[in-house]
Amino acid sequence: MTKDTLKVSGVKYTTAEAGYFEKRKLTRTAGVWGLWGLAVAAVISGDFSGWNFGIDFAGFGGMLIAFAVLVVMYYGLIFSIGEMSSAMPHTGGAYSFSRAAMGPWGGFVTGLAETIEYVATTAVIVFFSGSYADAITSELLGFSMPQWVWWVILYLVFIGINAAGASISFKFAIVVSIISIAILLVFSAMAIFSGEFSWDKLFDIVPDAGQTAFLPHGVLPILFALPFAMWFFLGIEELPLAAEESKDPVRDIPKAGLIARATLIVTGLLVLFLNTGVVGAEATGTAGEPLLDGFRAIVGDELAAVLALFALIGLLASLQGIMFAYGRNMYSLSRAGYYPKFLSLTGKRQTPWVALVAGAVIGFVALVVLDVLAQVDEKGAGAVAGAIVLNIAVWGAVLAYLLQMVAFVILRRKYPNAKRPYVSPWGVPGAVVAALIAALIFLGFLLNPTFVPAIIAIGVVYAVMLAIFALWGRHRLILSPEEEYAVSGGLHGDPQSEGYGGAVESELLATDGVDETDRV
Repeated sequence: MTKDTLKVSGVKYTTAEAGYFEKRKLTRTAGVWGLWGLAVAAVISGDFSGWNFGIDFAGFGGMLIAFAVLVVMYYGLIFSIGEMSSAMPHTGGAYSFSRAAMGPWGGFVTGLAETIEYVATTAVIVFFSGSYADAITSELLGFSMPQWVWWVILYLVFIGINAAGASISFKFAIVVSIISIAILLVFSAMAIFSGEFSWDKLFDIVPDAGQTAFLPHGVLPILFALPFAMWFFLGIEELPLAAEESKDPVRDIPKAGLIARATLIVTGLLVLFLNTGVVGAEATGTAGEPLLDGFRAIVGDELAAVLALFALIGLLASLQGIMFAYGRNMYSLSRAGYYPKFLSLTGKRQTPWVALVAGAVIGFVALVVLDVLAQVDEKGAGAVAGAIVLNIAVWGAVLAYLLQMVAFVILRRKYPNAKRPYVSPWGVPGAVVAALIAALIFLGFLLNPTFVPAIIAIGVVYAVMLAIFALWGRHRLILSPEEEYAVSGGLHGDPQSEGYGGAVESELLATDGVDETDRV
């Protein structure tokens, strides 16, 4: 072994080349409200499309129960993530937490799950945004374009916004989040005062034999509704990915997460009750554009298209927020060498533009392939493609959640005296409850044949990526901030205050390859 290499936990690190980290810089620009905007923007599209498929499985009552269960899960999850991100203010987020707790393989498996989640979620939002946009242009302007054209346009525009600079991204997120919330409040007021809302419509699904109107298909389908109820919150966990672009991540990330969580609970309940109560549970459960259908029911087709033009902002808000997430996720993993290192280049504006482009290409190809395959389905081919990608996104999220909660419990025991500026008020019990709920959702995927295509797709991705890492990637890692924190036992915590590489890296690389667990 030479001085410029280090072997620990079955992987090998090498010294970063001169200027490596200078080509991969990020800039601190976000305060509490910028982070709040990012979190809300990432999630808000879930109020516009996607969540409603859960009603088709479990009815309104089952969906309401699923919503309540997920409120508990996300409180436990975000409290735990807030604690870990304050201790490890790195861009890596979930990958960073699992890397410190479970070694390089654990970090890679978790980071890959988040990559799948965010790239697939972006694709889902592009899919629904294209559907909304084409419906609007068809009704207002009398022209329509193939869906793949809308997908190209949306990806290009939002790569441009995200690559223009972190400050622009956060400001855009705040603006579109506020507008999206305003749209939902306008819809809510219209639903209440128009007279179209009816409690009876919430329970208009004909119950199966022996079942009730509240749970028309029984109790078990609640399990199948959980992945769709996640759409009300999925993406809020991305906040730690902004750690190296937050002015004060230790204070601001937990605070922004708390405010964003409360915001999304309120908007989610408004949509769940009022959208369903206007359109009807049966129709809502299969709607491709449930909020647009709600506007149509209240004011008619022509004016609804005008309002849907503004409602589209909600989807575009999440497109911005989730694209930010996959860009930083891929950036951190590639900076450490788990993915090809060129993906972490940031350029003059100090944004990971290469990772943004790579994620967009993957998402676009996935949409095209699934759309072609879905054409064999005679009924709702487009909806089939959208649902498959949505399931892939949720499955990746559930796996990432489960592994992060395991990491939280391990880190509490592994580093009992580590600096934790923010401590989860729910502690280990909260993480365990969140993990159990995530595992329950995971079980729902395995039991429901509808989700089989998503599970197969993710299984193929994992088999390929793990083989590549085993044969090639694990021999070429770099001591990025996330890796230095884990290898040094927490000695190198904040990269932007302590510097990238330098003395800590030199000291670590000069050691004799002792396993990192022996350093703690």
